[in-house]
Amino acid sequence: MTSERYDAAPAVSLRSAEDCRYDAVSLGEVMVRLDPGEGRIRTARSFRVWEGGGEYNVTRGLRRAFGMRCAVVTALADNEVGRLAEDLILAGGVDTSLIRWVPYDGIGRAVRNGLNFTERGFGVRGDVGVSDRGHTAASQLSPEDVDWDHLFGTLGARWFHTGGIFAGLSEASAATTLAAVRAAKRHGTVVSYDLNYRPSLWKGIGGQRRAQEVNRQIAPHVDVMIGNEEDFTASLGFEVEGVNEALTELDTSGFEAMIDAVAKEFENFAVIATTLRTVRTATVNDWGAIAWSRADGLVHATHRPGLEILDRVGGGDSFASGLVAGLLEGQALSTAVEWGAAHGALAMTTPGDTTMATRAEILKLAGGGGARVDR
Repeated sequence: MTSERYDAAPAVSLRSAEDCRYDAVSLGEVMVRLDPGEGRIRTARSFRVWEGGGEYNVTRGLRRAFGMRCAVVTALADNEVGRLAEDLILAGGVDTSLIRWVPYDGIGRAVRNGLNFTERGFGVRGDVGVSDRGHTAASQLSPEDVDWDHLFGTLGARWFHTGGIFAGLSEASAATTLAAVRAAKRHGTVVSYDLNYRPSLWKGIGGQRRAQEVNRQIAPHVDVMIGNEEDFTASLGFEVEGVNEALTELDTSGFEAMIDAVAKEFENFAVIATTLRTVRTATVNDWGAIAWSRADGLVHATHRPGLEILDRVGGGDSFASGLVAGLLEGQALSTAVEWGAAHGALAMTTPGDTTMATRAEILKLAGGGGARVDR
């Protein structure tokens, strides 16, 4: 796979970089991740600290791995934990000027910051995540808290990314997501959305039925839709027989049928993309990706069977940021999906939600390079 520019019409129509302050902006909650390393949450005596959030991880990857101008729209309670999250975001190079700071009441009775305890699995023991994110500042962010026309019109953003995790936090976050994607489209900003269905997130507020109501309101304003087979079923209500079994065996014919059904209903989708993962153990997965556009049809990234994994959290987000980076740079969809699959694979070799990969490493792997020592 090369990184040559694509000569045909691009998959998405982008605003000029010169007219925009930001290449990409994300909307989502940023939590403080507490990681017990090789141990268990229940027996930990110390934790490593990272930041992370499904939507934020994408722009963080675009900034750190691809050098793009990125910002995050979120809210934090103004206390020491919130300032810790800010410090971690600043270390990732993401612009924090769009963060809404909410006064703290002293004990978190009305507003607080999200925590995410995540332990890495090994072998037959799977990963475990325990989120503590009720009543957070981000979940209370309302449409009126952000001047969307100033962001997308006056400042300008070429790309906007958000997803189903943030949209599912509360009624306010669902409304905020909808307001944001509508404003982005008014100003010609490309919108990507990762469905990212989490049963635990929706089970107390209506389950799949509510997830589908929310996501079906948002979907007509999306250009690039990202999700796996479960996401399209649970979040959008598409049922195609044999999809799960087909993907397990890397026969994508079932998923092609699902994409066909999705694309027929949502004619606004310019690109549909998904990762392909078969879990052999917590530390060995088969890994790949596919993407679709109306011009290209279905394209496949390199399949990597038996991929060794250190920390799988954030692998899908890094896939999304690699895909978005390729499309922002005007690459062929086949190249963009290779960048995404390579970035996701590399991100899962290091701890934490966010990438430690470089652009050179991503392009090397996407181009067929291996794990020989670089000296």
